[in-house]
This record gives sequence, structure tokens and C-alpha cells, in this order.
Amino acid sequence: MVKVNIGVPVYNVEAYLRECLDSIMNQTFKDFEVIMVDDGSTDNLFNICQEYVVKDSRFKLIHQENKGNGGSRNTCLKYMNGEFITWIDSDDVIKLNYLENYCKFKKKLMLR
Repeated sequence: MVKVNIGVPVYNVEAYLRECLDSIMNQTFKDFEVIMVDDGSTDNLFNICQEYVVKDSRFKLIHQENKGNGGSRNTCLKYMNGEFITWIDSDDVIKLNYLENYCKFKKKLMLR
């Protein structure tokens, strides 16, 4: 079981996706899995996601017909089994220590 599952719903964000996924891949904290759900995109997004699946075994890709953001998140949840869950939008770029800080914060909350 991984420590953190990261849900990334993706839909027609080809222009931003590589920067987002690179920021996840380069995290200082390494015990994570990324569940990307392609929600029926019509751009080159599926191929970009496939590149990351090939490059890094922590990246998983599910393709579905368009169900909207909520439907994509529900699909992500079906495949998550980590201790913690976080969401990153496909046009976001996160700081290199985001997951490290996230886990520290979650542990503090659990100790209360």
C-alpha cells in the first residue's frame, strides 16, 4: 500500500499537463501513486498521460467517457488504496516538497 494516492482528473488540458505531471513526478517524497482519469478528452491528452505511465510505474491511467469533474473524481476513488488521498488539478503545478509537507500535516492531525 502506498502512503499517498494523488487523484488527477484530466480533460482537454494538453497545454498544461506535462508541467503538472512533472511537478508530481519530481516530489521529494516518493511513496505515492497517481491515478489519472482521462474524462473523454478530445485533445492529445491521452498520449501525454501514456508517456508518464511508461516513464514511471507510479502513474496509472484510466480512460472513460465524459462524466464531468465529479465523475472523474469518483472513478479515481475506486482505484485508490493509500493511507492518504490528495487531489491535484491537471493545470496546477505543485512545489517540490508539497507531498512531504502534506504527510507531515496529516500525521500531526492524526496525533490529536
